[in-house]
Amino acid sequence: MTTSATISRHYAEPADRSVLERAAVALRAHGMDARVIDAEIAPRIVDELIPDGATVYTTTSRTLDELGIADDVRAATRYRTTRTHTETLDPATQMSEFRRRVSTMDVVIGSVHAVTEDGLAVIASASGSQLASYAFGADRVVWVVGAQKVVPDLDTAFDRIEKHSLPLESERLQEAYGMPSAIGKELVVRQDQPGRITVLLLETVIGF
Repeated sequence: MTTSATISRHYAEPADRSVLERAAVALRAHGMDARVIDAEIAPRIVDELIPDGATVYTTTSRTLDELGIADDVRAATRYRTTRTHTETLDPATQMSEFRRRVSTMDVVIGSVHAVTEDGLAVIASASGSQLASYAFGADRVVWVVGAQKVVPDLDTAFDRIEKHSLPLESERLQEAYGMPSAIGKELVVRQDQPGRITVLLLETVIGF
């Protein structure tokens, strides 16, 4: 079992406004729409980014849970959310349908584990269930990112995942399901088609 003693707590320290702005400029240079915003308005901005009638999927995300965005999407009526359906699927007999449902949609909403100051986004996953939609499958990607996730470079991003995000997620899973997490796959987004990815950089600490 992973213990809190193994967690590198300095990765919970928020980047200041100037660093967030520098990262936003770099992300925009790489084709991603990036904005530095206050956490209180994040749910409204996310809602504004979802077209009427869209098919929407929220990935498993502590950030979305803490902001109430996951609950907002679940309760929405002007678009369709697929999570309420995927949660009813039996992994033992319906994994193919689950894979299809979480790989292709109009809008996917989630977070990342690190953003570098030179404009790279890094996501780690045990199963990889959110990576297909982030990389290509979704028409639109919205990432909500706490200020503590902005790091100087790619090496630091991977270090943050190993020494901070992973142990915290392992603690959560251990408490909830009696098993730790693991890094099965990692995705680095360096460039994308302009207009597809929106990164909302929050000025506060939130999520892992």
